[in-house]
Amino acid sequence: MAYIDIVRKIKKGHVASVYVLTGTEQYILEDTIHLIIKNTLADEEKEFNLSTYDMKEYPIELAVEEAYTFPFMGGKRVVIVKDAYFLTSQKVSSKIEHNTKQLEGYLENPAPETVLILLAPYEKLDERKKIVKLAKKAGEYVSGSALEEKDLKLWIMDRARDNNVTIDDLAIEQLVLLTSAKLMILASEIKKLAIHVGDGGRITEEIVNELVPRSLEQNIFSLVEGVVRREISHSWAIFLDLIKQKEEPLKIIALMVRQFRILYQVKQLTLQGYSQKQIAGQLKLHPYVVKLAMGQAKQFNDDELLALLDELANMDYEIKTGKIDKVLAVEIFFSKRAKITN
Repeated sequence: MAYIDIVRKIKKGHVASVYVLTGTEQYILEDTIHLIIKNTLADEEKEFNLSTYDMKEYPIELAVEEAYTFPFMGGKRVVIVKDAYFLTSQKVSSKIEHNTKQLEGYLENPAPETVLILLAPYEKLDERKKIVKLAKKAGEYVSGSALEEKDLKLWIMDRARDNNVTIDDLAIEQLVLLTSAKLMILASEIKKLAIHVGDGGRITEEIVNELVPRSLEQNIFSLVEGVVRREISHSWAIFLDLIKQKEEPLKIIALMVRQFRILYQVKQLTLQGYSQKQIAGQLKLHPYVVKLAMGQAKQFNDDELLALLDELANMDYEIKTGKIDKVLAVEIFFSKRAKITN
């Protein structure tokens, strides 16, 4: 089930007996566990009825035994099985041996008073394994992969609602852009914006632009966007501002190279018929970042992008070999772009 749907179910008090959490989006995994605990145990129960077993340190049998143990003072018990690598085909170096047959037996008949969380922070499970089939059948399966654009928008709206505020569509777009769609940063910024507008308030695009800081990566995106739009003076102004902020020119150049390389890769994969989601998976990028890159890549042909990458590589070499000053090299780069534009 999608993360956003699981979150809504848990908030309504519908907590399953077993959860299988997988994927590499750490915030989704941590937030789901936090919500399960919050909606299952009172603060005073956590000391006695909440336990975590790292599978690199403890055998699964201990976690299963704990799951069968009746909760102290009644109520519920939550058992977290951390790094359940035996659900995947992942090769993990560990001296611990696991009798997964015991877990299989438990999954066939989970204890009603226990919530068992199997956490496997890997890209995918090994669907061929019996234990994986039993785990998914016994409870809820949560994919902790990057949210697609539609789900990301719903998640932001839900977060705003949790903080007793509303948020405009344009504000959502700008917030995603400024945070590079990173959920942990988004959650923090939404909370900050909600405090600013107050209960019942509305978060607008203007408020987002005023209060949400631009990361270095976001500034690089805007710098490249200036090159894309042939607004070279805008890109140069961003570069100078970054220098004032004590950012290292070579680091800026490296990030520019990375961004232009992404444009080239996205362009090639698009031509090969890959979808936005497939490209995101292939390049290990957020789907929203890919969407923006697809728009930028349309403004260049292959030769232009390759020429840009070659020029940036030569500039990097000349700086590192002491042939030219760092800032001067970037100024010359932008001057050439301005002449081409004119």
